[in-house]
Amino acid sequence: MSKIDVVRAAMVEAMKAKDKARKDSLSMLLSALKNAQIDKRADLTEDEENAVVKKEIRQTQETYDMAPADRTDIREEAAARLAVYKEFAPEDMNVEQITEVIKGVLAELGIEKPTVADKGKIMKVLMPKVKGKADGKLVNQTLADMTK
Repeated sequence: MSKIDVVRAAMVEAMKAKDKARKDSLSMLLSALKNAQIDKRADLTEDEENAVVKKEIRQTQETYDMAPADRTDIREEAAARLAVYKEFAPEDMNVEQITEVIKGVLAELGIEKPTVADKGKIMKVLMPKVKGKADGKLVNQTLADMTK
């Protein structure tokens, strides 16, 4: 079952429960997924669906972070939306898993002791392997810790 179907079913449940805030959040997520599908002119793959969900999470987090402290209404709405969106987001890789992938890339490239100069070459091979599965900042930080 596609993520669109799962979100639509959750939205119907929210409507039946008369949970307006959850229904609105799910409606926005469903709209983003459908728009991505329309732009592609084909059904989305699981990775593409996850990318759309992560993009919505990132945008909502920015809204939350940019809202002035005295605008609690905006912050509360964004926090509620984030909670709903995270239910549909895939689990991100943790530092240990990222480290294992980095070690695999280092072996693939034949690099025993990575240096800062090797970082670009490593990232070029590494990022496609963790795209959509791990936060880019965490991957970068993990690699930076290994090159010290």
